[in-house]
Amino acid sequence: MSPLAHGLRALVYLYRWTLSPFVGWHCRFQPTCSHYAIEALERHGAIRGSWLTLRRLGRCHPWGGSGYDPVPGTASRPVDRGCDGGGHADATQAAVAAHRENP
Repeated sequence: MSPLAHGLRALVYLYRWTLSPFVGWHCRFQPTCSHYAIEALERHGAIRGSWLTLRRLGRCHPWGGSGYDPVPGTASRPVDRGCDGGGHADATQAAVAAHRENP
């Protein structure tokens, strides 16, 4: 992370430790906006991470959405389980190939 991203992340932590307890725990989204900001800064850097955080804060109002809203680029992708569905496709293929060579 760049020094600017570290500084912005420090400001988010400062907010979490000082003002957040007084604001309350009324988050509309998961992850919370401060967690989202930290993750966006770590993943995308100072400029894009700040832009994503500002967009997220703009959506946080009584008429806005709610629910799960991950940082773009961090959504969990389906794991490639290979042909057998268990994640051991390479080992299975190697075992079959070895069996064919030495029956």
